Amino acid sequence: MWVCSTLWRVRTAARQWQRLLPASGCHGPAASSYSASAEPARVRALVYGHHGDPAKVVELKNLELAAMGGSDVHVKMLAAPINPSDINMIQGNYGLLPELPAVGGNEGVAQVVAVGSNVTGLKPGDWVIPANAGLGTWRTEAVFSEEALIQVPSDIPLQSAATLGVNPCTAYRMLMDFEQLQPGDSVIQNASNSGVGQAVIQIAAALGLRTINVVRDRPDIQKLSDRLKSLGAEHVITEEELRRPEMKNFFKDMPQPRLALNCVGGKSSTELLRQLARGGTMVTYGGMAKQPVIASVSLLIFKDLKLRGFWLSQWKKDHSPDQFKELILTLCDLIRRGQLTAPACSQVPLQDYQSALEASMKPFMSSKQILTM
Repeated sequence: MWVCSTLWRVRTAARQWQRLLPASGCHGPAASSYSASAEPARVRALVYGHHGDPAKVVELKNLELAAMGGSDVHVKMLAAPINPSDINMIQGNYGLLPELPAVGGNEGVAQVVAVGSNVTGLKPGDWVIPANAGLGTWRTEAVFSEEALIQVPSDIPLQSAATLGVNPCTAYRMLMDFEQLQPGDSVIQNASNSGVGQAVIQIAAALGLRTINVVRDRPDIQKLSDRLKSLGAEHVITEEELRRPEMKNFFKDMPQPRLALNCVGGKSSTELLRQLARGGTMVTYGGMAKQPVIASVSLLIFKDLKLRGFWLSQWKKDHSPDQFKELILTLCDLIRRGQLTAPACSQVPLQDYQSALEASMKPFMSSKQILTM
């Protein structure tokens, strides 16, 4: 069933890609009928024709915007971030891969320019985000089917809207779906400076949960610690501090966590497991260290710990589009109340994509790269 669903989504992404034809001197009637002028609309897009190093395989190309059908929506992209999943997809090592050539980007916010005659849920001026991964958001404009888009309020900050559909959704679902946490309970996570990590800190604080946030040591560790605490982090510690024997005294003043969120793997995940309360759960949603999760036999037997995984694309497959829309609106409420802000961002014009791609892959990068159109 999973394979069928994945194939369907990849084919859907491929159909969206086919709406954008390589620019050439030959313009068919469908393309020219879309534009009031004889020349079809030009679209700039970041395209990759084969998998590999994003800095080498991604190119900025001119494409043509195809004609709009009755169930289609013409959008202008406003902003689109570069996420780790985008990099993995281009490299060819992600769980969902669109047919090539493909436009990069799984997330972003766009404004509706025009709608087809059968479109009832959207109107010009609305803000929309992708309903699923693989849509290809690194482009100036596009024609998508109505079902491929979800409306979001336009009264939230642009950066929040552009980064809404992946990281905050992942953070919220992991906090809600694996352990029945109550105000005062604690959560421990690594990669706490990531987009998901920052969302976990803020959503947990809004829910009355206490967080222990593990980060890699770095020259500006105090600056990073102060910034995470300003978001609501109660404790910020380094990987090295987590391994020290003194950590056993750490939980004299707060309850042992029943939930651990792992985005790293390797030794870091092993240390998270050691800190969990009996019967607790560690949820793995990433593997930055590119090393396996190693769980001590004694911890599994004597503490009855649970190891789980989370992938937002699979969650959306298992739930209805309306449930995903409800999740989006819940997060928008947090944004409006000032309880959830966008991660630290650097806005980069689309034409400067090379520097944005390179920056997004640097270690200790504290700022998410957001392409602006």
